[in-house]
Amino acid sequence: MGRELDLDIGPVGHGGFCVARHEGQVVFVRHTLPGERVRARVTAGGSQDRFLRADAVAILTPSDDRIEPACRHAGPPTADPTRGGCGGCDWQHATLTAQRELKATVVAEQFARLAGLAISVPVLPVPGDDAGLRWRTRVEFAVDAHGRAGLRPARSRTVLPISECPIAVPAVVESGVLERDWTGYTAVDVVAAGSAPVHVVPVGGDAPPAPVVTESVTTAGWTGRYAVSARGFWQVHPGAAATFLGHVLDALAPQPGERALDLYAGVGLFAVPLADAVGPGGSVLAVEGDPLASEHARATAGEPSHVRVVTGRVEEQLSVIAAHGADVVVLDPPRTGAGRTVMQAMLALHPRAIAYVACDPAALARDTAYALEGGYRLESLTAYDAFPMTHHVECIAVLVPG
Repeated sequence: MGRELDLDIGPVGHGGFCVARHEGQVVFVRHTLPGERVRARVTAGGSQDRFLRADAVAILTPSDDRIEPACRHAGPPTADPTRGGCGGCDWQHATLTAQRELKATVVAEQFARLAGLAISVPVLPVPGDDAGLRWRTRVEFAVDAHGRAGLRPARSRTVLPISECPIAVPAVVESGVLERDWTGYTAVDVVAAGSAPVHVVPVGGDAPPAPVVTESVTTAGWTGRYAVSARGFWQVHPGAAATFLGHVLDALAPQPGERALDLYAGVGLFAVPLADAVGPGGSVLAVEGDPLASEHARATAGEPSHVRVVTGRVEEQLSVIAAHGADVVVLDPPRTGAGRTVMQAMLALHPRAIAYVACDPAALARDTAYALEGGYRLESLTAYDAFPMTHHVECIAVLVPG
């Protein structure tokens, strides 16, 4: 801890770092780019550990893809507490083109390692940001012991008070959240939902319940309005929900009379338009573990008899899912993925097409391997840059019988 090493930086790794080696030991180094030579300070690990973690504190030989970060808080911690140290952005020091190439490399590596598939997929932009900035419509700020709102350094529970956040939409910072005293609260959420007023929602202490906001989505000739808690799950990039919904509907092409499953359904982003597509002669079963999100999905869906929203963990509703059956399936699980049990239960229904929406390419690649074992094949894989400046990437895989 604290030792400085001069390192030649190798390939990108999954998690917002690049990989180097020192005296035979692997070092995961943040704030670097492949091909650079840097001086890095060890932040975790020792000589007996499998790997070390480190921050680049000096760039000895920079990459041609290196640029000056847009935010003063991006980068490694410095002696100046107002500069560096925020763990929210991994790649602000790289051009947007280079960021997407790094993410594409990570996706390809995960599918090669976990699914045994050789793929090459570009990472596509999502409309609605400003050259990779000004896209985050929902931000949860932590609150420090002095009541100041901030964000956390990488792999840390401490709070870094900040004065700006260029990846957030302007309304977030303009709400005054960074200037107010939040003593007595553990966190504060800021939600800028479309053209509605910005909601500033304290968390913990004597905070009131979070308000319900309305999110609108228009894609492929379909328009819907969704109720969602200000602290509930919704895509944070303003163009993400419409982009993903349009992609899924195009890929599945649900037909009148078909049975559709929407697993990990949230507030019904996919379930509601699926219900319109399959019509009264078909049926939609949406399964969601969060009771409030399920309640909002029911409210958005209305009263059609061919739509059913079930509250419960997907793993605990497999008998209900099996009884419903499926011609088409949407999976949009949390970062940990669906897992073998859910994948096998779903494949046993023999759907003609599955659209798997994933925020972690490693979990998606692992679950794709389960699908391959079950007689399905990967028909298409598309990656979207729904989280510019960070290492996160959204992927949509379409699986069909092999």
